[in-house]
Amino acid sequence: MSITREQVEDVLRTVFDPEIPVNVYDLGLVYGIDLDGNNVKVTMTLTAPACPAAPEILFDAESKIRAIEGVGDVHMNLTFDPPWSKEMMSEEARLELGFL
Repeated sequence: MSITREQVEDVLRTVFDPEIPVNVYDLGLVYGIDLDGNNVKVTMTLTAPACPAAPEILFDAESKIRAIEGVGDVHMNLTFDPPWSKEMMSEEARLELGFL
């Protein structure tokens, strides 16, 4: 069974920054999802480089991806280039947070 991008997106939509009521995917924190067979590489950022919840968010995302049936290796790549901005959020996230 092959892993799909949609499966990874779905589980990332269940990962939240504890201080923000919107998931990391809709916040625009996920910059890339690369699949190589059943191995998954996620490139993501945080709303701020000094985010105190960073370890928790990354652990939650990696754990949930690993729980997808058939997933092999998971690599989480944290980057701050480009820096995150509110414009990266989905329209739903902006609405939820009162930015629309």
